[in-house]
Amino acid sequence: MEYRFLGRSGLKISTLTMGTMTFGGKGNFAKLGAVGLDEARRLVDLCIDSGINLIDTANRYSEGLSEEMIGEILGGKRKGDVLVATKARMRVGTGPNDVGVSRYHLIRECEKSLKRLRTDVIDIYFMHEWDGATPLEEMLEALDSLVRQGKVRYIGCSNYSGWHVMKSLAVSERDRRQRFVTQQIHYTLEAREAEYELLPISVDQGLGVLVWSPLAGGLLSGKYRRNQAQPADTRRVAGWSEPPIRDEERLWTIVDVLVEIAEARGVSAAQVALAWLLGRPAVTSLVIGGRSEAQFKDNIAAAQLTLTGEERRRLDAVSAPPLLYPYWHQKATAKERFSPADLALYGEDQSA
Repeated sequence: MEYRFLGRSGLKISTLTMGTMTFGGKGNFAKLGAVGLDEARRLVDLCIDSGINLIDTANRYSEGLSEEMIGEILGGKRKGDVLVATKARMRVGTGPNDVGVSRYHLIRECEKSLKRLRTDVIDIYFMHEWDGATPLEEMLEALDSLVRQGKVRYIGCSNYSGWHVMKSLAVSERDRRQRFVTQQIHYTLEAREAEYELLPISVDQGLGVLVWSPLAGGLLSGKYRRNQAQPADTRRVAGWSEPPIRDEERLWTIVDVLVEIAEARGVSAAQVALAWLLGRPAVTSLVIGGRSEAQFKDNIAAAQLTLTGEERRRLDAVSAPPLLYPYWHQKATAKERFSPADLALYGEDQSA
């Protein structure tokens, strides 16, 4: 297993992170799976034994049950150097303050997460989503307090737009508050929108990148093909709509190339898709999840797979996002002065 620094921090995490959204299966999360405690324990041990040192969860997953299960499995004392990341911001009740990133909500939810996780400290605390109703000064002051109190080690954001990230970083530096060290984003061969702003920002500002749902909810695993009905136990058939697929024909064309490369290499399409992501700028770790040992074992094998330059070019070409304005104009007129951050979108070859 490879370990990479998380942004500009001194923390090293494995290139694969264990996702636990399937743990518990309570409420709406039953659509994703309902991994029980015994099976969850086996999966956690499998991941730790494979070198994964970060477990990712959220206060919202199965109404807190995912955190409770992790706390039970780790037994109040961490196994080796295992790190835990969790999140807050989403609605967790019916009250007016049961949502958002107010000081009231964040401190209360942090305390609840610590109790469920049976730990004194959260290693990475993610703001799960943007909250435009709460001043950034209030959110960052609360997070700064939690770090200084020793309840949180590092902070990050998730599902922010480019300007949200930059404004947050600017306020942190202006007010000398704790700064985001990482973001957790959706980024796949099928969904490369992060290359417009979020990856360049990560390169430029020294942010780590964790990728959630790196296989597009299983659609890039190679198990599903063009004109083929999805099995009844998939999350989409169950009614889980993330991530949205706007161009199904393009999706299956990408899958065709994934399968061709995978078959030639004697590996799964999922491993090829994950290996492509691990070679992208600023990407630190991929959050892998599942409901079985077979799924985790297959995904874990991707950590040892290195794609050739030609394989990467084929995947880049079939999945390339369109250059929106001002990017097409910049490519035409500014490419001789691109920075490494710019190249996170445009790539190294600017001959065209």
